[in-house]
Amino acid sequence: MSEEFRNGGRAVVATLAAHGVDTIFGIPGTHNLEFYRHLPEFGIRAITPRHEQGAGYGADGYFLVSGKPGVVITTSGPGLTNVITAAATAYAESRPMLILSPGVPTGLERADIGMLHETKDSSGALTHLLVSSQRTRTAEGAAQAVAEAFSLFASARPGPVHIEVPLNVLEGDWNGSVPTPFPGRRPELDSRVVSRAAAAVRTATRPFLVVGGGARRASTEVRAFAELLDAPVATTANGKGIVAEDHPLSLGSNVRFPTVQAESAAADVLIVLGSELADSDLWGGLIGDQSGNGVRAEGSTQVVIRCDIDPDQLNKNLGGDILACADTAEFVSALMRELESGTGPVTSAEEAGAARTRAIRDAWGTDFDFDSIGSRVTRLVAEGAGGDVVIAGDSSQVTYDGSVHALTASSPDQLLYMPGFATLGYGIPAAIGAKIADASRPVVCVLGDGAAMFSIQELMTAAELGLGIPFVIVDNGGYAEIEAQMVDRDMEPFAVRLDRPDFAKLGESMGGAGARIAESQLSERLPNTVAEALGRTVPTVIHVMVGS
Repeated sequence: MSEEFRNGGRAVVATLAAHGVDTIFGIPGTHNLEFYRHLPEFGIRAITPRHEQGAGYGADGYFLVSGKPGVVITTSGPGLTNVITAAATAYAESRPMLILSPGVPTGLERADIGMLHETKDSSGALTHLLVSSQRTRTAEGAAQAVAEAFSLFASARPGPVHIEVPLNVLEGDWNGSVPTPFPGRRPELDSRVVSRAAAAVRTATRPFLVVGGGARRASTEVRAFAELLDAPVATTANGKGIVAEDHPLSLGSNVRFPTVQAESAAADVLIVLGSELADSDLWGGLIGDQSGNGVRAEGSTQVVIRCDIDPDQLNKNLGGDILACADTAEFVSALMRELESGTGPVTSAEEAGAARTRAIRDAWGTDFDFDSIGSRVTRLVAEGAGGDVVIAGDSSQVTYDGSVHALTASSPDQLLYMPGFATLGYGIPAAIGAKIADASRPVVCVLGDGAAMFSIQELMTAAELGLGIPFVIVDNGGYAEIEAQMVDRDMEPFAVRLDRPDFAKLGESMGGAGARIAESQLSERLPNTVAEALGRTVPTVIHVMVGS
């Protein structure tokens, strides 16, 4: 090791390596090179997207498949502001992301002297958007801030953390050592809460589970718990696949369906695990026996049990009776032990859970259009890619009116999506991050033409990295849903019908392959085209032309 470069950049990178980081996403710039200097020595791979927003979404896709927090390195000024939308997405979806950036030297805060990439108060701005943003003062402090971020990811509700390292600190001496990784301390589970929950469950005649993204790491425990209670399980979009969706107790990620919401209201014991019950999932509907705004219906006798690692989530959008501030896996495991230690049946359920689940599924009827273009494309993609396919979606109709409900997921890493922040441009870089996380998994991106144009430049990143990802672009001519909303408001549609490129040729021009499929040929051609694309070492753009 050269003592000449035992600087703040090395302090940060050495601490990243000590916490298991082997991949970062970002774009080298004038002010962040002392981060990049040390990456090769520590065996950390640098992925260079064509835009920092792509770096953030790539890091998110990487997390969803690998389970490891995504790390982004930006330069100062515009490099950092470019990634803010992706970071805000991670906040809305409660996903860990660490963003590292340089900042103006200490003593020049708010100086407004016209320095390259100078910003008024980067850390102050991000403090109001993310979990935290910290401007460090020393190399030792920067290393400690990295360690604290990973501790937070492991012990609390995850989200994005930004660390700003002033240029003089980044390039200056580091006289400390790498902080020892520490897991942090999760909320201590209250045994009295477990006992109260067990007592309620034992009396349940119609138990029902709603599971969200906060239970992603508790898939095994949640499935065992549902089986022990013999109760139907519905998940949010972020909870999709926590219980395999071909399981006889699974209602899939369909909490928006009126029949599912009606069943949640009819339950005598409703158990909500790791979810804020957001309207972005419920589409104007309600979970639980309530009159609205989280207030119980008059005369309701329903018992609501809620578990979340974040105490502020426990009464959000539905008041709870028994509140467990805890990690889902820990709470569910403790609750199962309590239930199994007693005598008699675990619940007083009057009807078998599988029969209830089948009845709810049979009653879906017009709750959702399973013949929509998004649903058909999703099923055909899964046919061509296999049951373990990872589908990266976007804020496109083909995702929220397709893949969210039509993909039969068997694990919680099969749909990359962001229902809360609903940002266009997510799908392409998220698919790249997922493929980097696990090259052996079939990864397919399915999105609309409008969303594709937000991050189409990242096709070049996929080609450069030799990633055989099929990018299925379903082209309906622009922003079709917004056009429909205009019509619903008696507006003459304008500014929504857009010119598009020849996506197949664009894919070819970027070093990949291209194919065009008319909607009338989907069943015949799409599965094989996807399978062939997965066998390549370059990306394939599959242009699906709606209405042809």
